[in-house]
Amino acid sequence: MLTIGIRAAPKAVTFVVYDADEVGVLNVEDIRIPLAFHTPDALKFIRNNLLDILREYGIERAGIRVTEPNAQSPNITRIQIEGVVQEAFASSLLKSYYVGQISTISAQLGIARADFKRYVDGQLDWPIENWASLSKEQREALLCAIGASLA
Repeated sequence: MLTIGIRAAPKAVTFVVYDADEVGVLNVEDIRIPLAFHTPDALKFIRNNLLDILREYGIERAGIRVTEPNAQSPNITRIQIEGVVQEAFASSLLKSYYVGQISTISAQLGIARADFKRYVDGQLDWPIENWASLSKEQREALLCAIGASLA
């Protein structure tokens, strides 16, 4: 079963395609929003590219890491992108998807909430090839993808 994990940022969306059967990563990539795009075009760009990726890989399940509700300085652009990703999931042929804050993703993975940040920061190693070479955003997206495979 193939899953995808998403971590949005104001200028890009990081995604990881995960093969739950082979316990391996198939792709780690960013969808970078062109600088010339205004918000509506940027959101459309993200949606269209994400739907193409879901179809191309035949993704069955998905997860997205969303902004914490108590974030000190929430980024409106990131929140808009997260909404568009959720809409794309709902419009796709996915069997299931989940929207996760740290507590939700940790529960999906069966780890302590406090350990989530330690995995993302690289203080703890997840048993997957090249874990240490991934960025924080890529690790969050991968943990979302693994969580989706366990749902």
